[in-house]
Amino acid sequence: MEKWLVIGSGGREYVIAQTLAKKATRQVYVAPGNPMMAKMDRVIPVKIDELDFNALADFAEQQDVVCTVVGPEQPLSQGIVDAFQERQLRVFGPQQAAAQLESSKTFAKRIMAESGVPTAAYQEFTDVDEALRYVTQQPAPLVIKADGLAAGKGVIIAKTQSEAVQAVKQLMAGDQTKLLIEDYLDGEEFSLFAMVNGTEFMTLPVAQDHKRLSDGDAGPNTGGMGAYSPVPQITADIEQVAIDTVIRPVLKGLVANGTPFSGFLYAGLIRTAQGIKVIEFNVRMGDPETQVVMPQLESDLGELILGLLAGETPVAKWQQGQYYLGAVVASRDYPRSVVNGRPLPQFDDPQLLISYAGVATENSQVVSHGGRVLMVTAKAADLKTAQQQVNQTLDRVVDASAYTFRHDIGFHAIEQ
Repeated sequence: MEKWLVIGSGGREYVIAQTLAKKATRQVYVAPGNPMMAKMDRVIPVKIDELDFNALADFAEQQDVVCTVVGPEQPLSQGIVDAFQERQLRVFGPQQAAAQLESSKTFAKRIMAESGVPTAAYQEFTDVDEALRYVTQQPAPLVIKADGLAAGKGVIIAKTQSEAVQAVKQLMAGDQTKLLIEDYLDGEEFSLFAMVNGTEFMTLPVAQDHKRLSDGDAGPNTGGMGAYSPVPQITADIEQVAIDTVIRPVLKGLVANGTPFSGFLYAGLIRTAQGIKVIEFNVRMGDPETQVVMPQLESDLGELILGLLAGETPVAKWQQGQYYLGAVVASRDYPRSVVNGRPLPQFDDPQLLISYAGVATENSQVVSHGGRVLMVTAKAADLKTAQQQVNQTLDRVVDASAYTFRHDIGFHAIEQ
């Protein structure tokens, strides 16, 4: 058996492990994983903390793991790839220095400026009073961003000056020491993913996620409440422009900076009246986007990763003519607070893809444990049908007193 290790425990890692495990001669370990992963064929959760790099590397050595794939941003920003490479272990993900593309917004802005990659104009602040002075002199809307990692919740779009003042105070009250205040960009947002090794890369289908908690893009920002892919309003021509003006130059810029990139690169993009601009980069696959992108892959994910790491530029085969749309089921009061220990909804439709994230075992039962608990994804020839399949199922099986989900995932495309 060819053995692989996936680092992480969420829905993204569930689907990466599931995709790798499609090959019958492959065993996939997930550390720390979650209890629902154990129900998949050839997938074994391993109780090792994702930040215990020594224990993870020991495990990879002992099990003769062919390659490790890192799911979340935290281990990447803390140097898991460097730790594995020091021990001559094959790993797919960026080194700590390149992972700053996500863990430091100011690093990302500098690389973009040096590479000529279009992004919003911005100012940096380390002093809260200076930041407050600045926002009261600028026309709203403004975008206030924490410089460091904030689990997808470090960005606040302030529609008024008073909201901007609140946002500055809120973000600087935590452990953030640096803020970026950006011009607001208006347009259609989309996520473009690439699998990368240096300047060699292959792109994955475009996705669009839904960051806001509630229907109509209302409520607070979350880690993501659903996604769909492909995105019909982002044509192949638009995607090619994004590849030529964003992906290629930023990878060259990272090489020139002495911090070459390897792993999954996620470009959060926006199509404005002035062209495509970068909202943010992430140095790993998106969650929930992975859950609608990976099921489209017809090639073997493991072979693609090993090919890239060997210096090749592999060509992947993707499904054509099918849409994937998924909604996240989150704990009732997410993202404010989380109630754990709720029974999980039971699904009986084998056509749906269920990926589990915030779950744990209590008294030999798997129950909710976290904000985003699971995601339900449907595949259909059109987005409206996929959305209806997801909604009908969730309305039928989800206890609304325990959980919340959106009914309008995909509305940007469906309403057009």
